[in-house]
Amino acid sequence: MTTVLITGGTGMIGKRLTQLLTEKGYEVIILSRQSSVTSHKQSKFSYANWDIDQQTIDQEAISKADHIIHLAGAGVADKRWSKERKKEIVNSRTQSSALIVKALKDYPNKVRTVVSSSAIGWYGPDTEKSLEHGFSEDAIADTAFLGETCRLWEESIEPVTQLNKRLVKLRTGIVLSNEGGAFVEFKKTLRVGVASILGSGKQVISWIHVDDLCHLFIAAIENESMSGAYNAVAPHPVTNQYLTLALAKQMRGKLYIPVYVPSFVLKIMLGELSIEVLKSANVSSRKVQLTGFDFSYPTVEDAIAQLCSA
Repeated sequence: MTTVLITGGTGMIGKRLTQLLTEKGYEVIILSRQSSVTSHKQSKFSYANWDIDQQTIDQEAISKADHIIHLAGAGVADKRWSKERKKEIVNSRTQSSALIVKALKDYPNKVRTVVSSSAIGWYGPDTEKSLEHGFSEDAIADTAFLGETCRLWEESIEPVTQLNKRLVKLRTGIVLSNEGGAFVEFKKTLRVGVASILGSGKQVISWIHVDDLCHLFIAAIENESMSGAYNAVAPHPVTNQYLTLALAKQMRGKLYIPVYVPSFVLKIMLGELSIEVLKSANVSSRKVQLTGFDFSYPTVEDAIAQLCSA
């Protein structure tokens, strides 16, 4: 049985990915910081311990793995970006990558593929060119905080290629899921009939349904021709206003009121994070589509309809 080792497996994406992998017959080992987590005999997955701060990892888990999916990292939007929080966001990614590289170097293993999460924060605000064609993977990293974070993140996992491991980096867009993230926030005010459009609402959102993202991680394992960076976004980005109103129509029919939340209010509420909330980033899925990957939810209407009916 093929074994997949997952970091960040207890998060929103990790939980769904574990479910889909086990349904396909993979054995899954989830690396957890909680030594108290136990594996249940009835489960199709198990837990192993690692400690990023101490740079320790379960050697047996490494020896069993055929593939590693690296999702671990502190949530970018969970808290305001204080100096300490920024450091935590970067270190949680680079130090966990360093631990994986060290383990693959120090311990005997049969790992063939490492698939590492990254993010479309790599890209800066839209330009005339990106608005027309979308940002492609060969664009240089933005110099703002998230761009720099993504650059350091990707660089930190890159040394696995020197150990003869195939490396795939998935630059994830805004993930639409009922289990957390932006989509849940979008739905909150709609429950009382308010469609909250952020800023001008004209900023482009490059999004992806959580199931398509998880299937893309699986494709990165199974398709040995995939290597390097790929934008994990759906083929049809939309504006914030478009997404918000599409969701409002699905949830409320005509019983909602569009309300524009001014940029200055978002800046007061979110601090520096508001820059990313208001940023327009039209990101291209062309490279992923050229691999033959088939999106189950290519349009935001498809994604919203499925999520609202789940």
